Amino acid sequence: MSVVRLIAIRDTELSLDEVRAAVAGPGAGGIALFAGAVRDTDHDQRVTGLSYTAHPLAEAELRRVAELIAEKFKVLGIAAVHRVGDLAIGDLAVVAAVACAHRGEAFDACRELIDVLKASVPIWKHQLFTDGTSEWVGTP
Repeated sequence: MSVVRLIAIRDTELSLDEVRAAVAGPGAGGIALFAGAVRDTDHDQRVTGLSYTAHPLAEAELRRVAELIAEKFKVLGIAAVHRVGDLAIGDLAVVAAVACAHRGEAFDACRELIDVLKASVPIWKHQLFTDGTSEWVGTP
């Protein structure tokens, strides 16, 4: 059975419970769970909302990243789900979880999963600000 348990790009609300359950298992002494939410400020500007757009190959790239992290660390289970579409302040944009035998490995692997996801998976954020301006983030 693959340690990559759940990889998805979705236009619906994300579930912390679903992602945690995907990686849980009897050998998992540590499960690191990351939930990235839409915040109300960025660059000292008030954010009113945002929209995520993903390249058609984003899910395949997210799976590749998860597999790389699973190989690098002693991962028992790994999952990541990213949202696309219009999101409001407080909505979950990304949920990731990594299960390992020990907490330190789980923390390290989950942090690297999120860092590499943000750097390499082709998902772009369009932020809307209260002053009527907007900004694209993560575009090539």
